[in-house]
Amino acid sequence: MDFIFGTWASDELKLIHHRAARRGVQHHGAITPRDPQAGQPVVVDVQVGGEVHADHAAIYYTTDGTIPAGSRGIATHGMAIPMESLSVEWDSIAWAYLTHWRGTIPPQPDGAVVHYRISVWSDTGTETFANYPDEQQIVEVSAALHFKQQPIPVDFTPGDPLGEVFTYHVDAFTPPDWARSAVIYHIFVDRFYPGDGKSWLQTKDLQGFCGGTLWGILEKLDYIQDLGANCIWLSPTWQSPSHHGYDVTDYCQTEARLGGDEALRALIQAAHERGIRVLLDMVCNHISNLNPVFQLALNDETSPYRDWFTWDDSPVGYRTFFGVKSMPQVNLTNPAAKAWMLDIARYWLKEFDADGYRLDYANGPNPQFWWEFRAACREVKPDSFIFGEVVESPDNIARYIGRLDGCLDFHIGEALRKTFGWKTMRETALDEFTARHARYFPPDFVMPSFVDNHDMDRFLFIADGDKDALRRAAAYQMSLPNPPIIYYGTEVGLSQRVTANSGGLHQSRTPMLWGDEQDHDLLGYYKDLIRARGR
Repeated sequence: MDFIFGTWASDELKLIHHRAARRGVQHHGAITPRDPQAGQPVVVDVQVGGEVHADHAAIYYTTDGTIPAGSRGIATHGMAIPMESLSVEWDSIAWAYLTHWRGTIPPQPDGAVVHYRISVWSDTGTETFANYPDEQQIVEVSAALHFKQQPIPVDFTPGDPLGEVFTYHVDAFTPPDWARSAVIYHIFVDRFYPGDGKSWLQTKDLQGFCGGTLWGILEKLDYIQDLGANCIWLSPTWQSPSHHGYDVTDYCQTEARLGGDEALRALIQAAHERGIRVLLDMVCNHISNLNPVFQLALNDETSPYRDWFTWDDSPVGYRTFFGVKSMPQVNLTNPAAKAWMLDIARYWLKEFDADGYRLDYANGPNPQFWWEFRAACREVKPDSFIFGEVVESPDNIARYIGRLDGCLDFHIGEALRKTFGWKTMRETALDEFTARHARYFPPDFVMPSFVDNHDMDRFLFIADGDKDALRRAAAYQMSLPNPPIIYYGTEVGLSQRVTANSGGLHQSRTPMLWGDEQDHDLLGYYKDLIRARGR
């Protein structure tokens, strides 16, 4: 079975997602149009699960930046709009009838920020407010199932009793033109090249440091440019105790062992001189438990940072990324924590001239956060490219339309791997899937494709070393309209020793091949594909 990290990795987890998304009162960010423009009314849909009795429903909204409030159709702050009952639907997997309601928020001018809540109530019973499915609960189930082999819970606790505060911005943001024609080279910094005549520190312990640096990447810009890539996506470069960098201890400093701030500035400047953009890999959902902000919150209940995290009665004592104690989750609904993260995003675009962000685990923070994140980035760099890692079903990925410039296309990646790597999908079925996939998402939502990455087995590994299969997959990938991503080394035949299923995510992060170790015929094939794509 292919390994794709996330909470949809098995049929059991898909079933859990389906049932969780059909309990209670859920809005799923379902607005039409998904990316509202000035002067457009916004249709709001809500789904009511079988255990909730609803005779009435209403939307409470504000446009002045404050949070709306109301109950049973009467606004106590802001305005209220009644919703109408649309339909009843039977869902056999949830084994319940679902009801659907709809209301319309009036048109707003450009720049407006609309906050809204939704509630349903019965004539005789209680009132229930709409929430998103609790992603953290599904994460905990996933961790229990896959990492600890624990049984699956049969139910989920409801969300905020006062309901989610949903948000949309009225703006004309579109992805930058350069992103649409990008060929992205994805570099895991510690594994690419040491630079300065140095050898690898070691190459056997893939959990340890191998010695790649930003200086090393700068030295290899000729290689990247000759390949035909015009954009580099760097793995996290902030201070971190790990080889991967997704547990940040200081967002204000570049990791010293990678070369520090000086190396990052020099790399971005040199890349720009060659017409190559540079994307940083930012994780907003969680930080390292060694981060001073978390340490202050952990050790002092009166700390102003205490509410930047969510404390609970779990064995760890706080919410984390997939139950990993060293990665506490940041509570981005806290205004101060959110402002902190937005300031970080602005800083690296403004002060280092980075070209945008690949956003790690973007489905961790509440989707509303990304409206503000993209707006903050556009303030300081209007042509920045902001796209997320959202390992979700297509209908859930569509929630990020208008919030982000795009998302990584895991579904095309899965289809390419099934067709050419595992050989379990016919090419005619791949053609039909890609055609429907392209129709499902709007052209202004940029979805970069890939055949492998740092969280899954390398393509050549699943294809048993069949380089002709890789050539066919690469040719198909390069024929797609969205930007292709090449994971470092795939273009020269880099593989791995054991599967991530048994050996861990780091198995695909083997050091780059250089010199005579490279498959130069395969590299030439990639160069030809990229040149043909650019014509």
